[in-house]
Amino acid sequence: MINMQVPVNAPVVTPAAKKYVADAMETGWVSSAGPYIGKFEKAFADYIGVRHAVSVTSGTAALHTALLGLGIGRGDEVIVPDFTMIASVFAVIYTGATPVFVDAEADTYNMDVSLIEKKITKKTRAIMPVHIYGHSVDMDPLLAIAKQHDLKIIEDAAEAHGALYKSAKCGSIGDVGCFSFYGNKIITTGEGGMIVTNDDRIAQKARALKDLAHLPDRRFWHEEIGYNYRMTNLQAACGLGQLESIEEFLAHKRWMTAEYRKRLEKIKGLRLPITKDYAKNVYWMYSVLVTDDFPLSRDGLRAALKNQGVDTRDFFHSSARQPVIQKLYGVKERFPVSEHIAEHGLYLPSGLALTQEQLDYVCDAILSASRS
Repeated sequence: MINMQVPVNAPVVTPAAKKYVADAMETGWVSSAGPYIGKFEKAFADYIGVRHAVSVTSGTAALHTALLGLGIGRGDEVIVPDFTMIASVFAVIYTGATPVFVDAEADTYNMDVSLIEKKITKKTRAIMPVHIYGHSVDMDPLLAIAKQHDLKIIEDAAEAHGALYKSAKCGSIGDVGCFSFYGNKIITTGEGGMIVTNDDRIAQKARALKDLAHLPDRRFWHEEIGYNYRMTNLQAACGLGQLESIEEFLAHKRWMTAEYRKRLEKIKGLRLPITKDYAKNVYWMYSVLVTDDFPLSRDGLRAALKNQGVDTRDFFHSSARQPVIQKLYGVKERFPVSEHIAEHGLYLPSGLALTQEQLDYVCDAILSASRS
């Protein structure tokens, strides 16, 4: 087999994105003011189907600002999935609130909504569903729980650009939604994020907080702590250009998924990702579980693929088992599903620049490993 280097993710920067960034540079609007900020925010709000979009420096900043916009702070509790990128949990901690963990579903890897109610206390103020790897959380029962207990919902849709829950775009369903535009996301600005909401008050609060909380009628006068979370006009120009091609990007993800399934579905010991009836999965990353029927462990398969030039990533670790979370909260509860998938999961090269030749090479390398 010809040795080939296949990155786990490589972005596609569209001609429109390059054109808009060049325009921003040529006109001198390179910082956090300029016309592309408003254009990108409006285009993204229209795409998600909400009234407001507020650009920020990262998906983590979006979560932090959204939580603050909802009044979440010290003494409050926010229910979060144990299986998630740690930024979701850190954003809660930044506010002074306490994260309360819920185990994952074994099939989608999303938070198990059936376990939420028993975690609700008098201190619970909000629930943060995370749409893992591009598959939506089951939102209807979660919304019912939130309504019954008067809780807010912050959707972490960092990995779910364009994903649907039934007919609604992920990010548009809760009180507020948050997106990341990191380099490996479906829409990228290099670094960056977006808060989306239909709530005028939350949007107004978010705009103030991300800009150091200047008073609207008295700049450089501050009555509360704000943050320097402003996206640059250069980033917004890139994001606007990328967003214009999102349907092509999503089609590429569908192609990737179909090709991987066709090539890998008969390999014993690999559990491929699924999509529930209520979801339109955008397969941000193509994730697989390595079961005991596979001749190599998950780490063994990763090593074999790396030896062939194929880059992979293991799954997120259990958030509750992270040393920093243990130091802060000493969480005693174990989360068996989350811990199991963290030990056995990996995702394959899934970037928008992935070619047929690269995908075939990856699958051939996996097939070779399965026969070892």
